Amino acid sequence: MRKTIFVLTAILLAFMPIFMMPASSAHAQSGAQTSGNVIREIVVEGSARVEPETIRSYLLVREGDAFDPLRVDRSLKSLFATGLFADVTITRDQGTLVINVVENPVINRIAFEGNKRIKDEELAVEISLKPRLIYTRTKIQSDVNRLQDIYRREGRFAVTVEPKIIQLEQNRIDLVYEINEGALAKVQNIRFIGNNDFDDGDLRDVIRTIETRWYRFLSSDDNYDPDRITFDRELLRRHYLNNGYADFNVLSAVAEMTPDRQNFFITFTVEEGERYRFGEIKTNVNLKDMKQESVDGVVSIKKGEWYNAEKIDASVSKLVDAVGELGYAFVDVRPKPKRDGENKVIDITFDIADGPRIFVERININGNSRTLDEVVRREFRLVEGDAFNTSKLSDTFKRINDLDFFKNVEMDNSPGSAPDKSVITVDVEEKSTGSLTLGVGYSTDSGPLVDVGIKEKNLLGKGQSLNLNGSLSGKTSNVSISFTEPYFMDREVSAGFDVFHSTVDRQESSSYSSAQTGLSLRAGYPITEPLSQSWQYTIKSTEISSVKATASDYIKDQQGSKLHSEVGHVLFYDKRNSKTTPTDGYYLRMSNDLAGLGGDSKYLKNRFSVGKYYQLAKGWVISATGTMGFVMGIGEDVGVLDRFSLGGASLRGFAPGGVGPRDKASLDSLGGEYIYNGGVDLSIPLGLPPELGISGKLFTDFGTLTGVSPSGTNIYEDSSIRASAGAGIAWVSPLGPISLEYGVPLMKENYDKLESFRISFGTRF
Repeated sequence: MRKTIFVLTAILLAFMPIFMMPASSAHAQSGAQTSGNVIREIVVEGSARVEPETIRSYLLVREGDAFDPLRVDRSLKSLFATGLFADVTITRDQGTLVINVVENPVINRIAFEGNKRIKDEELAVEISLKPRLIYTRTKIQSDVNRLQDIYRREGRFAVTVEPKIIQLEQNRIDLVYEINEGALAKVQNIRFIGNNDFDDGDLRDVIRTIETRWYRFLSSDDNYDPDRITFDRELLRRHYLNNGYADFNVLSAVAEMTPDRQNFFITFTVEEGERYRFGEIKTNVNLKDMKQESVDGVVSIKKGEWYNAEKIDASVSKLVDAVGELGYAFVDVRPKPKRDGENKVIDITFDIADGPRIFVERININGNSRTLDEVVRREFRLVEGDAFNTSKLSDTFKRINDLDFFKNVEMDNSPGSAPDKSVITVDVEEKSTGSLTLGVGYSTDSGPLVDVGIKEKNLLGKGQSLNLNGSLSGKTSNVSISFTEPYFMDREVSAGFDVFHSTVDRQESSSYSSAQTGLSLRAGYPITEPLSQSWQYTIKSTEISSVKATASDYIKDQQGSKLHSEVGHVLFYDKRNSKTTPTDGYYLRMSNDLAGLGGDSKYLKNRFSVGKYYQLAKGWVISATGTMGFVMGIGEDVGVLDRFSLGGASLRGFAPGGVGPRDKASLDSLGGEYIYNGGVDLSIPLGLPPELGISGKLFTDFGTLTGVSPSGTNIYEDSSIRASAGAGIAWVSPLGPISLEYGVPLMKENYDKLESFRISFGTRF
């Protein structure tokens, strides 16, 4: 114990001087050890545009802080992240932290070189760097990638973009993108794997993308486009679903680029599945106060037909229309399929029930840079606030297409701001609506013929039509001006006028010359959706002159001038699927013209026409048309210029006016008071690539023209039928449509005048 106390006492005596040391002396010794780790000052060097205080604000250390390598490193990264500096270094000199920066330059100007296919303005919009912004390597690389993507969407996968920097004073630069656009990447080959029932050629006709060939220089569909490939997948799906393959699936669509980056090989892998037929077709009505019998017969699908998804969609539309006409504004029609895999049939039950009460909140129209909004909007069968109706929306789509102002029309229906509201959006792609047409023909009566016409269907974007037409030949001349306002005084009434003057040298065919000058005022309006009515008042002066001494007495008696005051009326019932290129439907037309409300002529002229169109297969459209008419004098004989004429376009193979009563002595054509004629046309594909725009047609025409008052034994007049047949070729060429027709008379009379060959061509601007 004594020994332990002795040791502790010795240790205490040894450390006592330290404990007795003054406090100030101990603090001084500690400060001497740590003063080298304190940041006494932060110095910024190299800054010109950026204030030093701004640079210090990005640092994670401050003056008076202990030097921490980790925080200094993070400060360095923070300065680089600003994008203001091309280089930053941080060094330590005793207690001073030195920040040395090299500022990124300011962009003075941006230019593009080598771009021929895409304009500078279009490229400038796509990049993020702009004049007066700070240049950074990250942004320049991003913009290079963006420019390359733009060209790749255009099919130019060999494009290269190289940025060049031109140094200027005051740390400014000019930025130049040197672009080598490269050639278009073409689709060299399209292959299909897994197709058993349709060969590769059949499926190539279904999709939009085509293989490149020398004659496809006018088409861009042979350029590789990933978006088009996606659309091709949908086209293949529709094709198979419309041909009975309900289980069809596109497994993959792979595009492989050739090593030279000039072409692509595209491979579609498909799974066709089994082919199905329609089984039982039923409708199930779940609407209050509506009987099942009300929709019987609406669905035209027959049991045993191959399954067709397009027919199902069409049946849904027909049922919606039929139920809507019965007063049910909100209806939901849903087809419910029941598949029988063993018998390969699909039963369809159409459930008809109350649909959601949805109203049109807004109608948007996009893409009409030239056409006024109201021109498109007035074709809508729906307005904001109306109950949504798919039938009326379908009618609207057809009416906008029938305007023939747009290359493409797409209509979309999307949810509105509330569950019971819908927004309708129409996207249109405008096309040229002006045309310059030139027609060339030949007839035994008139010789070479040239027609010139200037037409604008959408004048000033207001939907108005203005036509100026003229024709000239060795024996005829004609000039006319027409104007039409389709919505007169903002009502669904079309109004317009025609001013015309024509002269015809009929010396060889009828031993006289004629001229007429006049003005027509017209107006038309719809009675129902397919039925329209129009009225026309015409006042014109006609003259028969230069009558030969050997002319028919019927001609001599009518030499001189007459004033015609005529009221015309037309009823037109149109159920065609398109006014411009119909492939289905029919029309009925009745016209009546009454002259005698003033003037020198008094007669009643009536004409009835009918037409039917039917698509036999894709590209095969058959049309049958017929006309009959009669004209009767009121208290006087009908003048030669007021009678009907037959031939030319109305009876191919015969000259204009080449059929009908003639004077036996002079062989003068006298026209006729009774007419009927018709024809059947069949448009046929010629097996050529569709992009060439060449199609063929076969036709047969028939008709007769008879009746002259007063009749006599010195006139060739009979009601025998004339008929002809022929073929033609139509080519939508780069210069415009070109048509050639050759007709051969099959049934004719010896005194008829013939014309076998007709040609016409035109161009658009």
